[in-house]
Amino acid sequence: MNSTEVGVNVSNVWGLPAPPASGAADLYWENLSLPVSITVSMPFVLMLGAIAVLPLAFPHWWESNRNKAWISLALGLPTLAYLLSFVPEGLALVFHTAVDYVAFVTLLTALYVISGGIYIRGTLAGTPLTNTALLGIGAVAASFIGTTGASMILIRPLLRANHRRRHKLHTVIFFIFIVSNCGGLLTPLGDPPLFLGFLRGVPFYWTFRLWAEWVLVNGLLLALYNFLDQYWLNREETENRRALLEEITRAERPISIEGRHNFVYLMGVMGTILLVGYMGRVAGWSDVWQKIVQTIVMATLAVLAWWTTPRRIYEQNHFTFHPPIEVAVVFGGIFATMIPVLQILAHWGDRLGVVYPWQFFWMTGVLSSFLDNAPTYLTFASLASGLMHTDPMNLAELTRTADGEFLLRAISCGAVFMGANTYIGNAPNFMVRSIAEEQRIRMPSFLGYMRWSILFLFPLWVLVTLVFFR
Repeated sequence: MNSTEVGVNVSNVWGLPAPPASGAADLYWENLSLPVSITVSMPFVLMLGAIAVLPLAFPHWWESNRNKAWISLALGLPTLAYLLSFVPEGLALVFHTAVDYVAFVTLLTALYVISGGIYIRGTLAGTPLTNTALLGIGAVAASFIGTTGASMILIRPLLRANHRRRHKLHTVIFFIFIVSNCGGLLTPLGDPPLFLGFLRGVPFYWTFRLWAEWVLVNGLLLALYNFLDQYWLNREETENRRALLEEITRAERPISIEGRHNFVYLMGVMGTILLVGYMGRVAGWSDVWQKIVQTIVMATLAVLAWWTTPRRIYEQNHFTFHPPIEVAVVFGGIFATMIPVLQILAHWGDRLGVVYPWQFFWMTGVLSSFLDNAPTYLTFASLASGLMHTDPMNLAELTRTADGEFLLRAISCGAVFMGANTYIGNAPNFMVRSIAEEQRIRMPSFLGYMRWSILFLFPLWVLVTLVFFR
């Protein structure tokens, strides 16, 4: 099959039925000139540039969430004004994005508040074996309680286990790689793009077929982490001329859990996502109504967790609202400025010449590193549906043919795995970074983090391409 055979029926990236191909909005984006396309995409490019450059150029200024909010408003408001003033059906685009954004922030905040009320008392020994085991547990948990839920529950115990270690940056980085991203591939509960695929008809159990990709990526990352952690432990012992491993082991204390009732609320959040998804499909609810219901229920669960958890538990976890506020203000600018970028991609996608599985893997993955991976997943799933001449509103049809399933596997892996490439590739990345910085761990900048991902992840993505998507 070549690119001339592509007949793409791109659906609306927010989950609603696509307008007719002759609609004014579709014609507007399809006929948008290149200079205008570049111009309307510039706020998004500038937003990424601000996230990358300002923490290096003005670190103290960037620490304030208020200043981050000013940047988001300065770039987001002109984009929204352009959409509302010049784009047919621009109000619908802005409304749907606002619903997505509120649901996104509510989910993250709910998981953050609920998990912040769970305190794992005692101290694990921060040995390479223990740390690797915690990351492995997180990789499994991420697929069943979500990458955000697993990250928020496990990051604090992991940091406490390593409080005697001087070199622990690599531990946080690999935690983001594994728990906050790559572990969430096995179920639709693991990562938002997979859940959107479930809402579009992909069977709940289908993602279990990605177990080989999950095992390869997470297994190699865990093995690599264990090697690095052992190296840094040996180096610390040599530098300090003391038996650090023995000190760490002696500091281990029995484990107990306080705030166990919050696991009920946590399961409530996951159950809400799954139940509302099923009910919405059966009752024919629009994606907007599903997200509104989910938002109300998740906000209620978060409030209940806050009211029913003793304040001392939050204090023991050094709980503050700085991380979710930081995510809210930064991603507010990203959500606003990425609207025209996603629309251009959706309507010009068939001109990219993306026809092979490895191309879908890399294009979905690289764009998911900088755009929200959920609408990126839907955009390329719609492109794959066009290639296979199936209904983009029913992605289950892709799973019924070998070629269609091959493309969907590549799209799913790209969206989930490559969210680890940047801090903004997946929301838990930013939250884990913020929590680590609150624990006085000096985290790398946006570009500094990408040096880690290029060094350790990109060779792995090449291997995944060669093994699964040639």
